Amino acid sequence: MKYLLIFAAILLVSCQKHSDKDFNLNELTWIDLTYSFDSTTLYWPNNKTTFVHHTDAEGLTPKGYYYSSYSICTPEHGGTHLDAPVHFAKNKYTVEQLPLKSLTGNAVVIDVSKKALANRDYQISIADITTWELEQGTLDPNTIILFKTGYGKYYPNRAAYFGTAKTGIEAIPELHFPGIDPKTASWLIKERAVKAVGLDTPSLDYGQSNDFKTHQILLGSNTPGFENVANLDKLPARNIFVVALPMKIGGGSGAPLRIIAGISN
Repeated sequence: MKYLLIFAAILLVSCQKHSDKDFNLNELTWIDLTYSFDSTTLYWPNNKTTFVHHTDAEGLTPKGYYYSSYSICTPEHGGTHLDAPVHFAKNKYTVEQLPLKSLTGNAVVIDVSKKALANRDYQISIADITTWELEQGTLDPNTIILFKTGYGKYYPNRAAYFGTAKTGIEAIPELHFPGIDPKTASWLIKERAVKAVGLDTPSLDYGQSNDFKTHQILLGSNTPGFENVANLDKLPARNIFVVALPMKIGGGSGAPLRIIAGISN
């Protein structure tokens, strides 16, 4: 976290032209939007592996000092993670190719939880955004948008979060959770020049999608996605600065993500 804050400090020295406000690092409260990677981490139901944390060494050495070292194994997509554009778009950015400016910047939270919690198959609409803008103001270009569906309260309960406790290929038809309507994804790119999009569900597309059109649209425009984002209920609607740094996997289609948000005190 120390190095993330130092990095954020450098970025905050020169806020973007379209900023909500000028941020002062010393006046920010930092909120961790990341779930820990451990035995409870949720992965797509048909993933062949989950998170493995193996003990290679732990305890006192023959020379009397304590030493521990572990190895990990994890799919790219699971827990709080980044979807790189190449995940659904050939020849687009891989994880390590994403510019840092695509992963950091001013952000807003758009709350659609009332509709989403009432309908597990809800797809976030253009109207949800324009209604938010009537109260909060028109979105600036190059904004990171985080959608709060309310489903974060279910994590890591698989049945409540995914809509089914099943795993394996047979679980796929039974997935029920909110996502972003493909028409909304196109509008965000064309009309609002969005920088990145994240939400507190397992996927940018809603659970019943069978073509992942929202992924195709957003990632096809080199717009990264953040999935399984935590603690969106702790953020205000705007005046947020986000730092979203994935594990730098060469050629990766995705990666575990450490994402934090700075808000004014």
